Amino acid sequence: MSAAAESAATATNVIWIEETGIADIASVGGKNASLGELSRALASAGVRVPEGFATTASAYRAFLAANNLEPRIRQHLEDQRTGRSTLRQAGAAIRELFLQATFPADIADGIQEHYRDLCRRAGQPQAAVAVRSSATAEDLPDASFAGQQETFLNVAGERGVLEACRRCYASLFTDRAISYREVKGYDHLDVALSVGVQRMVRSDLGASGVMFSIDTESGFPGVVVISAAWGLGETVVQGTINPDKYQVFKPLLADQRFSPVIEREVGAKERKMVYSQGGDARTRTVDTTERERSSLVLADPEVVQLARWAVAVEDHYGRPMDMEWARDGVTGELFMVQARPETVQARRSTSTFRTYHLARPGQVLVTGAAIGDSIARGTACVVRDAKDIESFVDGSVLVTRMTDPDWVPVMKRAAGIITDHGGPTSHAAIVSRELGVPAVVGTRNATDVLSDGVQVTLSCAEGEEGRVYQGLLDFSVEEVDMTALPATRTAVMINIASPAAAFKWWRLPAAGVGLARMEFIINNLVRVHPMALVHPELVTDPAEAALIRQLTSGYADPKEYFIDVLATGIAKIAAPFYPRPVIVRLSDFKSDEYSHLVGGSAFERQEENPMLGFRGASRYYSSRYREGFALECAALKRVREQAGFGNVIVMVPFCRTVREADQVIQVMAEHGLVRGAAGLQVYMMCEIPANVVLAGEFATRFDGFSIGSNDLTQLVLGVDRDSEELAGLFDERDPAVMAMISQAISKAHAAGIKIGICGQGPSNHPDLAEFLVSQGIDSVSLNPDTYVRTLPVIAAAEAATAKGQDAGSPAT
Repeated sequence: MSAAAESAATATNVIWIEETGIADIASVGGKNASLGELSRALASAGVRVPEGFATTASAYRAFLAANNLEPRIRQHLEDQRTGRSTLRQAGAAIRELFLQATFPADIADGIQEHYRDLCRRAGQPQAAVAVRSSATAEDLPDASFAGQQETFLNVAGERGVLEACRRCYASLFTDRAISYREVKGYDHLDVALSVGVQRMVRSDLGASGVMFSIDTESGFPGVVVISAAWGLGETVVQGTINPDKYQVFKPLLADQRFSPVIEREVGAKERKMVYSQGGDARTRTVDTTERERSSLVLADPEVVQLARWAVAVEDHYGRPMDMEWARDGVTGELFMVQARPETVQARRSTSTFRTYHLARPGQVLVTGAAIGDSIARGTACVVRDAKDIESFVDGSVLVTRMTDPDWVPVMKRAAGIITDHGGPTSHAAIVSRELGVPAVVGTRNATDVLSDGVQVTLSCAEGEEGRVYQGLLDFSVEEVDMTALPATRTAVMINIASPAAAFKWWRLPAAGVGLARMEFIINNLVRVHPMALVHPELVTDPAEAALIRQLTSGYADPKEYFIDVLATGIAKIAAPFYPRPVIVRLSDFKSDEYSHLVGGSAFERQEENPMLGFRGASRYYSSRYREGFALECAALKRVREQAGFGNVIVMVPFCRTVREADQVIQVMAEHGLVRGAAGLQVYMMCEIPANVVLAGEFATRFDGFSIGSNDLTQLVLGVDRDSEELAGLFDERDPAVMAMISQAISKAHAAGIKIGICGQGPSNHPDLAEFLVSQGIDSVSLNPDTYVRTLPVIAAAEAATAKGQDAGSPAT
């Protein structure tokens, strides 16, 4: 054969990855075709892909033909189907056929020649490479084929590369791959395998992880979700560790002024995978250091760069994507090492969604990351090791340490899944989403806490934290069709308390967030009294002082911990509704509530009546809290100016006098929150009778009012809203309260400012919603789970009001 003919022959069997593209899936498989597409089309966007080459599907088929494998493979599969052998026996026999087979000379020469060229490009005589399987049926929009074939890392030398390629071929017939193709309806011999050989990124010395261009739990399309861990990425993909988690808001990434990171969560990262130093194994797993466990893997500029790459990849493909990345520990460079279609949320309707509600919570046994948004219940079946997988009872709740592709046949028969290890991008999470099985992953201790045979309820319907309750709890399911909801003149908003739950409601056509309570974020995420972070030396309780040091360990200044956690919490609430308004109420803890925060007892005095005591606006300019309020202002300034959420409106609660309003506005301005500057709007809670009586004067100082019906009812009727004995008297629909609300609305409109209501009244009482509409209120903010049933009430009230106005109009 001439040199030209030989080159032409090998060209059909081996090809450089950058010479392939997405049109070549049939030739080089989904994984390699995607990498080629990234290399060719997205280099201009800064996306870096490690150099490499791929064997083709024709090389695989030539390998089968040269070794007469196809009839023998079919016979083993037939034996398994007819019961003459088990899946395990058939898979082992087929894989052995591959391992005993030899490469045709032209294919072996092509692989070796390309490897030598890759070594020359790298400037290394025997460059280390990653050898990855890429099946022609994988990474399709309707199936992830997650982890079905093998990857071999840190492979060096021509002989080592050839052997790894042979093992990749054999991995097309792992037990899990055979089972998965049968579930999906693929003919085993219709699927071919391409092998990708890429220069190794030294992520063993650096870091790696996974990212999605969509929120994998709620389907919210506005974020990039990134998982990160030290060392090689297999620990993240396999779910053997709990990685760091980051979220970035996509719409603001195009503006270089902003760094819209809306979540940073430090994972445990107890272990990492690195290269072996000699021996047969090419990699090994080692313990991470205490510093590695407590530190974030990625800095914000790296998070933003990866997110921009994710957006570029998504824009290029025109659909949500599932990607893997790596950071070289020598050069510090970031690389994209895989991109494939996201296969679950992309198929869900954006016009309908189901909501699950527990009738009542129970005793929480374990918690972890919630995968999916549903609820399941059943009997726990604890299976700690894959060798015991056959003991699983169909329809029970699988409890295990972690899963890999060997577990897929069992996972699809489970009512729910609970794992000790893994994060939202682990194998267990990916497959659970695809199968539609709710899962709680990364609990750390489920296999120790949950006994085999105990009855449990697994809830993924309460935000990002999944909870496993004792017993079989009652729950309901509601299906909502967004297209059937009526339009309203009144702006119908929602109240959001928890950043973790904000994404759950992104599909609602709400006009924004009418109330986001800052104290909820402080209580649940920050946990520490702000003054204890300004003056930690005044915290005398040793246990509390130790906890503060632990919580702030990743920050040079304890105050930065408060600002950072509060800012990202607010940003996460603002993201799903951007650019619609999100009204964030400044902290409104009472003194007894503040004292329960870590370190709070050192800064709070006991009050006889905290409900009417040192709360709301009076704190912000007081010497007792002014330094803490500065941290609140810094967080809000960061959300608006650094993250870019200009849709955040600041609201002042419990402002007793006009003079107090002036003092608060002045202190806010001193801390960089100047009303009107950069579009900043400042609202006031209208919840004290004085606010209604002097509404005209307050209106000159604020851009809008929001009626707080709970406190207004309490103060108009003189009824403690927390008193069980007086509960029968507490009613927002009392004529006196409704008269005050009517006055507030008319006075606000006379002053030319907007007024809404954010209390629970309209959510609990449809007739109150009707009254508010009749008075011409501008907005009503509802609890999210009452939005769907209250919206038609508001629409009907608007229609009735309009009809009444028309009936009362003089004839023309």
